[in-house]
Amino acid sequence: DGTLQALIDFHLVTKWKTAGDSLLAASRLAREDSKTILIVGAGTVGRSLREAYGAYFPDARFTVWNRTRSAAEVMAQDDPRMDVADTLQDAIKAADIISCATMSTEPLIKGEWLRAGQHIDLIGAYRPDMREADDEALLRARIFVDSYETTLGHIGEIKIPLENGIIGRGDIVADYYDMAAFKRTSNDEITLFKNGGGAHLDLMTSKFILDRWNVSP
Repeated sequence: DGTLQALIDFHLVTKWKTAGDSLLAASRLAREDSKTILIVGAGTVGRSLREAYGAYFPDARFTVWNRTRSAAEVMAQDDPRMDVADTLQDAIKAADIISCATMSTEPLIKGEWLRAGQHIDLIGAYRPDMREADDEALLRARIFVDSYETTLGHIGEIKIPLENGIIGRGDIVADYYDMAAFKRTSNDEITLFKNGGGAHLDLMTSKFILDRWNVSP
């Protein structure tokens, strides 16, 4: 009926909706035996990804890389399961899962650095001019998105290579509306997920928080 039900802190919603979106994909696309997880970006989102991935992969070790090394060192200083990467290239080559949450407009993840069996989780790009992975990375991977509607024509990660003919619409395997197809088919393939986010996820997360609050003693 349009009645205001709650005012919920934006940072709390963003923290859990973003990490949850990525972790759902990783639970279906990453290898179950993944042991090394690289977080690219030591900001607020990077920290929430460390919490989420750590809960799902309790035996994994983490590495963090950040353009400013001091920020990565701060993130890792109280975490016995996290190391600071010296170079991004070496960290990517060593990781089973690469989760990238940066504000980069130029690709950081190079396809030539990838190896069989990895899962790539791309979060940071949200504008048409932003990318975190290059063309070769997309060409080497099976590509998944959370929603066709919020990614293909809006986020540079997918929009630019589509418009340039590097990939075709048929190269996007599935979004969350086709969960039956949202799966790894071999241990050797590289999977790539674009977390596009969107206001619908804010609404879902807010409703979950409100429902939990309403049933709490």
